[in-house]
Amino acid sequence: MKRALLIMAVMTTLAAPAMADEALAKSKNCMACHAVDKKLVGPSYKDVAKKYAGDAKAVDMLATKIQKGGSGVWGAIPMPANPQVNEAEAKKLAAWVLGQK
Repeated sequence: MKRALLIMAVMTTLAAPAMADEALAKSKNCMACHAVDKKLVGPSYKDVAKKYAGDAKAVDMLATKIQKGGSGVWGAIPMPANPQVNEAEAKKLAAWVLGQK
């Protein structure tokens, strides 16, 4: 019984940051144009993670795009700027996106 409770506690702790970052993405309206595993208006987060896998500069680059917007990387539809997202939130979101498998 103790072992089962310990395993559940560890699993909850490991899942909490991922859920928190998804909640942040929802609260900042990111999910209006993006989904974790399918293309909507913009690419899926899994596709973004795959494209930038192994790129040490990806978190900072994506954080900047989240805040300032961008165009041309994923097609003709530009990503608008998101001034409601501060720098720390943008980096947290970028790290979460890059962690999608």
